[in-house]
Amino acid sequence: MKIILLLTLSFCITMPARSQQENYEVYAIKFTSMSQKSAVADWAYGAPATDSINIDFVIWLIKGVNGKNILLDAGFLNDIEDAKDFAIVNYVRPDSMLLKLGLKATDITDIILSHPHWDHIDGLNLFPNAQVWIQKEDFNYFVGAAWQKDGSSGGFNKRDVRMLTDLNMAGRVTLVDGDNKELFPGIKVYTGSRHTFNSQFVLVETGVSRIVLASDNIWVYYSLEHMRPPSTGGTFDTTAYVKSMQRMKTLASGNKYIIPGHDSKVFSLFPKVAEGIVKIK
Repeated sequence: MKIILLLTLSFCITMPARSQQENYEVYAIKFTSMSQKSAVADWAYGAPATDSINIDFVIWLIKGVNGKNILLDAGFLNDIEDAKDFAIVNYVRPDSMLLKLGLKATDITDIILSHPHWDHIDGLNLFPNAQVWIQKEDFNYFVGAAWQKDGSSGGFNKRDVRMLTDLNMAGRVTLVDGDNKELFPGIKVYTGSRHTFNSQFVLVETGVSRIVLASDNIWVYYSLEHMRPPSTGGTFDTTAYVKSMQRMKTLASGNKYIIPGHDSKVFSLFPKVAEGIVKIK
């Protein structure tokens, strides 16, 4: 018996450690930027008025070994009127950016919409094979109550309402009903920040790390670092927005793996794989 135990122990010691398998690769993809820096205080409540920040517009790719090519958000087309207020530069259509990673628009299987603001939803029709996932309450508010007399349609574009309604009638929209829902193995969505009526963020368990893609549930790193809500108009509920950030810290592998929606700092924190693209790892 003693010999058997010694042999077993020796086998365990000499066996090499099994490496973790990366089931998903996660990329941040910048497709345009604001031409000038803006005040951090425009994005995070209580930030110093003298501090400035570069603002990028981003989509995220979740590439799975299971054949799934999932986008978080779809970006926007350059002809949308709303973009003029942001003086954007260096615009590249979101589907063209994917070519740098060897993917065509038709390769995208799914798009998770964090929320239906124009800069996140307007590019949906670029991806003809994608199933769209949006929170049920966010969808209902976007196509309905937001346009009533007492509604709030700021950041919404009427052509995007018509587009999403058409996609829904075509059977290409799945309504996600509530918090902590697993859409795919290792990929869950969470609600709570109320950036829009019921916006959602994504947790990706890659097999190596747990990455939270916050999108606009955190605009910039200052909010995450100081637990500050967004500036005026950035949420229906400032307390809930902060609580949502606190929750993200319990979900991610570390603060490094919580990714805000518009902060250009993302592209200096992670390894560059192509111009305007970094891998979150």
